[in-house]
Amino acid sequence: MFETVEDKTVVKKTEKTVDITPIQQFLYCSTPQAWLEHAVTDLRTLLIDHAHCEKKAAGTAVKLMFRYPEHIDLLKKLSQLIREEVLHFEQVLDFIEQQGIKYRAIKPSRYAAGLHQFVSKDEPQRLVDGLIIGGIIEARSCERFHALVPYLKDSYPELAKYYRFLLKSESRHFMDYIDLAKEYSKGPIDERMDFFLQKEKELIELPDPLFRFHSGVPQ
Repeated sequence: MFETVEDKTVVKKTEKTVDITPIQQFLYCSTPQAWLEHAVTDLRTLLIDHAHCEKKAAGTAVKLMFRYPEHIDLLKKLSQLIREEVLHFEQVLDFIEQQGIKYRAIKPSRYAAGLHQFVSKDEPQRLVDGLIIGGIIEARSCERFHALVPYLKDSYPELAKYYRFLLKSESRHFMDYIDLAKEYSKGPIDERMDFFLQKEKELIELPDPLFRFHSGVPQ
């Protein structure tokens, strides 16, 4: 698993502990146990949607780079993020193939749309809101990777090890987005972050008809 040149060090890196306390303190809730218990029973959907999430994360960053070409710090940070997200997409596809799962298009969860519906239409708040949401999504991904490891370590040890490996990059992506939001905002972003984190908490804790990587409590 994960045998590309860039991946040769993955196994060694996974042994290092990544402190995700700042992310757990940042988010307003933890992943519900009901979601974790369901995830291990539907690995097919979990992996397919995880791959879609990596692809969408890269696509979202590309759109931001084209929309705001004048922001050099944004271009530099997001270009690195894009490279990592695409690599992660390829790695998840490898695991999907090894499990004999057919990768396909599936309906997205309500999660991202549920956050983006509140984005301001006016600049620079539109940019700041988009960056805050990007940071929240990366933080939730990191929190879920961490929470899934104990549930996967016995039945799917390679996947559990890979999710531990992803913690480092996802935690950095979270900080990159939030730092950029602070940089391009005209004032403090605390109030706006609180608003989106409250909305995110609702999406995570309320019943959800679709099981996806970022979905709420499975119905």
